[in-house]
Amino acid sequence: MTVALSVIVPVLNEAREIAGCLEALAAWRARGHEVIVVDGGSADETRALSAPLADRVLVAAQGRARQMNAGAAVARGAALLFVHADVRLAPQAEAALGAALADPACQWGRFDVRLVPGSMLLALVSWGMNWRSRLSGIATGDQAIFVRREAFARAGGFPEIALMEDVAFSARMKRVAPPVCLRERVHVSDRRWRRRGTLATIVLMWRLRLAYFLGADPQALARRYSQPS
Repeated sequence: MTVALSVIVPVLNEAREIAGCLEALAAWRARGHEVIVVDGGSADETRALSAPLADRVLVAAQGRARQMNAGAAVARGAALLFVHADVRLAPQAEAALGAALADPACQWGRFDVRLVPGSMLLALVSWGMNWRSRLSGIATGDQAIFVRREAFARAGGFPEIALMEDVAFSARMKRVAPPVCLRERVHVSDRRWRRRGTLATIVLMWRLRLAYFLGADPQALARRYSQPS
């Protein structure tokens, strides 16, 4: 049986975040959408915490792209929505997404983001992320990418690379159709920015993005990204 929407949540050691993420999706499940958690081999309680709050909990080879592709492979939804564990969808997100997908021209897209709890500087970062995405047609995973299942298959899914899979996927999808950029905001934890520091994270991400566009190996970029600050 096909359902309206499959929400796919890739996770790895997300015991602190996953319950909050899935509880925020409970109303979506109650209205007939399915929620699929795809674990990359967590060593904590992520899977146990996910089980009562999701329709399916899978284990896949580690790597966000691999995990999202694994979730898409079993999804029953006519459209797919990819949500990170530290992302919370606003109450109006479901209606906005439904309205977007009611237009046959909409093949894929993403939401605007707000970093929370944030600061004035992070509010500016959020604004910059949203406008950069709107101008470039490139979506990031934090923006809760959505895509029709047929378009996802036609594009070949997420490239299974160690980092920048969202950027590479956007490039694939732009050949199918331009993205629909919804102004409804998803709330994204500022934990990454707090861990390294806001300015240091901005510099790091711009360096990694530039290196990727210049042809750097995503595996090497992933190692740089995971290095402690």
